Amino acid sequence: MPIPPEVTGEEIDPDVRQELMSLPKGLAEDVSRNLVMVAQLIDEDPEKAYGYSRVALRLASRVAAVREAAGFAAYATQKYSEALAEFRAARRMSGGVELWPVMADCERGLGRPERALAMAGEPEVQKLDKAGQVEMRLVAAGARRDMGQLDAAIVTLQSPELASGAVHPWTARLRYAYADALLAAGREQEARDWFGKALEADKDGATDASDRLAELDGIEFVDAFDDSDDDSDDDSDEDSGEETDGGGDVALDREDRDKG
Repeated sequence: MPIPPEVTGEEIDPDVRQELMSLPKGLAEDVSRNLVMVAQLIDEDPEKAYGYSRVALRLASRVAAVREAAGFAAYATQKYSEALAEFRAARRMSGGVELWPVMADCERGLGRPERALAMAGEPEVQKLDKAGQVEMRLVAAGARRDMGQLDAAIVTLQSPELASGAVHPWTARLRYAYADALLAAGREQEARDWFGKALEADKDGATDASDRLAELDGIEFVDAFDDSDDDSDDDSDEDSGEETDGGGDVALDREDRDKG
């Protein structure tokens, strides 16, 4: 697969570069460039990232970082069986536990939430850092929901991390998951409060908490430039003799619209 010439491989994480030093220099450079492409594309074009990961895997399957990257690329494209196999291989090579939560989430993706719950109770969880433990809690709550145990999912998310006013990289996602579980349980006002708290912590826009809040408040966003509505709008204007406002996206209050 073609790689832009400006991608040199030097952009790669220093720890990964250290792992690749076991390879011949030219091979290490090729692998590095492919891994850089995986990292750059995995969010915006996961299928293309997956393709680059397969190239890196073909070149250096004995490197843990390569197996891990291949696992995340497969995970991003919902190839959960393949992702789980790669994560297991990476874990055997590195001996670390940081992949434990995403491995459990692969079990969920494969329709085996009970296995994910079992993993949440294993000793490996205690070896995770705080971010990893929160991630494991999110996976366990998701597994409970998969099994129809909504109340248990809510209880699973109730933790000191959730109650804390401090903001960490995982705070918005934890609050969002709690709000979503509350809403599924019919506890709408509590859900609204927690979507608001998620939004407060979500500086990078990692969740759609603002959209969920708008939905709960009965606000709907309509594209004023939608061509499909032009004809009907023109007919309506001619009949009523009213003029329309120009502008961009218009927020309509659902309650007011219903009254009309």
